[in-house]
Amino acid sequence: MGADLPTPAPVRGDDHPVVALTIAGSDPSGGAGVQADLKTFAALGGYGCAVLTGLTAQSTTGVTRVLPVPADMVTDQLGTLTADVGLDAVKIGMTTDAAVARAIAAALRDLRAGGRPPYVVLDPVMVATSGDRLLAADAEAVLRDELLPLADLVTPNLPEAAVLLGTRPARDAAEAAEQATALLRLGPGHALVKGGHLDGPEAVDQLAGPDGVVALAAPRVATRHTHGTGCTLSSACAVLRPRHDGWEPAVRAAKEYLTGALRAADALVVGGTGTAPGPWSGHGPVDHGWATRAREGTRDLAFQPDVSRL
Repeated sequence: MGADLPTPAPVRGDDHPVVALTIAGSDPSGGAGVQADLKTFAALGGYGCAVLTGLTAQSTTGVTRVLPVPADMVTDQLGTLTADVGLDAVKIGMTTDAAVARAIAAALRDLRAGGRPPYVVLDPVMVATSGDRLLAADAEAVLRDELLPLADLVTPNLPEAAVLLGTRPARDAAEAAEQATALLRLGPGHALVKGGHLDGPEAVDQLAGPDGVVALAAPRVATRHTHGTGCTLSSACAVLRPRHDGWEPAVRAAKEYLTGALRAADALVVGGTGTAPGPWSGHGPVDHGWATRAREGTRDLAFQPDVSRL
């Protein structure tokens, strides 16, 4: 049998799915991290790839242990993948430590130098819901000084925006808009400061870009099942951007997808069904598959979704 003959490089057609990469940690419960990102990519018509930065022991009730992936292994994952697979979009989540953040930044610079710059969304996972800091000070510095300038869109919540800017969290929509504008001076193309921590009937995010700030509102959904909302929104922004003419329509579509996932979340029964005794104190995941089931008509939803804009 003769040796395999070389074949021409394949060419993707215009209707090919968006190829999106998530660089993030693993969540065994499936609500956040790479698991949430990959489900979001698939639900919105994309093809997902993943590079792991850390393993977690995690459920809907919290994280009990984090094991970082060594930086050289992150480098090898990224180099091996990108040598073979062209990427349309990249979402960056948990960076675990300074060395991993530097490895990601170096890989992104290599991609841009090679003429294959994908859209890059940075979700700066820095502050837990409890207020605890999730990154050491040196890792925060690398994220701010090296990764942030490489991002086309950064998606901090109010505490994370405050850490990046070295100030206190915004107390209202006007201050959130000011902080979104201030983030642009750190180098990203656009900044989306999420307003979920503020009060009111709507969740209002502030999207800042070269042309100013736009307030993007969505109905606030009354549910305790909010695990992975930040991961889901940022990965939706990433996979939707290549299909939209600009960041504003892509972010609007991503917010519609997340709102639907929150509205459908109460029908999921994930946490509290295991072997632990006593009452359940967790926060369940959003329903990443709601849009797919709505299109297929395989599940009656408690709301009437419009999936045509996703």
